Amino acid sequence: MHYRVNSIRYWKAWCSGLLLLATLMGYGQKEPQYTQYMYNIGSFNPAYVGSVETPDITGLYRVQWSGIPGAPRTLRFGANVPLANEKHGLGLNVVSDQLGPTSQTYIDFAYSFQVKLSDETKLSFGIDAGGSLLDVDYSKGDFENPNEPLLNGQDTFNKFYPTIGAGMFMYQQNWYFGLSVPNFLTNGIYADEVANIVEDKVQFNFIGGYIFELSEGLKFKPAFLVNYLNGAPLNVNLSTNFLINDIVTLGASYRWENAVSGLAGLQISSGLFLGYSYDYNTNGLGDYSQGSHEVILKFYLGKGGSKDLKDKKRESNGKPKQIDSPRFF
Repeated sequence: MHYRVNSIRYWKAWCSGLLLLATLMGYGQKEPQYTQYMYNIGSFNPAYVGSVETPDITGLYRVQWSGIPGAPRTLRFGANVPLANEKHGLGLNVVSDQLGPTSQTYIDFAYSFQVKLSDETKLSFGIDAGGSLLDVDYSKGDFENPNEPLLNGQDTFNKFYPTIGAGMFMYQQNWYFGLSVPNFLTNGIYADEVANIVEDKVQFNFIGGYIFELSEGLKFKPAFLVNYLNGAPLNVNLSTNFLINDIVTLGASYRWENAVSGLAGLQISSGLFLGYSYDYNTNGLGDYSQGSHEVILKFYLGKGGSKDLKDKKRESNGKPKQIDSPRFF
């Protein structure tokens, strides 16, 4: 979502500044922004939902630009379910994104089908369909011009827009690469009532990562996420993460000309992962906000681990039993 203040001035001087910053900083990032994108791929790529070994559920909460009233807040719930034949997958994605007097709720369902390119390489194709509910509550703002034509005598505006997206996801045990388009239906978002608030374009997401096993107890994964929007600068995210003894994750991330981040994670049990990230803005916004906070909680139903990283335990017969260790993507 893009917020344009050429015809509307929200929330006195400070809120006008906030929306202007949102326009300048968010223009290259239409979909909700995530720092821990490597654990949240199903949110923006439907092909990912069939790549997991067992069903998983993800909850995420992001507070962006903490300390600035009306700053973005994002709440996400997602589920990925591989089907028994290991070729199909189903997914659910629900996202609530808020900024100032506006809020947008996304709900979509995903389906994926994957093929084996080799004994080690799989390629998954996915589609998702759903909709977005846009809500604008003008009563939450103080307008400098009470006769603003956009108001048209109304206090709220609500409208539902359908969404259709697609993606692909290629992976092995130690690397992955994905491409996705969250929504092809860009024309449906335009309406006379909201033309000056919302602008929608096709966005392309590119994601990839590689896992290096440095030692038995230390693994390293660099990853990237690039968002491309026609006519806008690239939104480039680069990250590095270390997994220590399959329990503790430590890392850092850099959003190009925007923010630096610290990441930490804890594998509480084989079926439960908790992650946290903190962003510090490297642009002018860093002087006014207290940074951005993001918390993610992942539940793995079943074995709760990855397909490649193994932790050995003993069965009663003395033979080694392989237990899935925490998944790194």
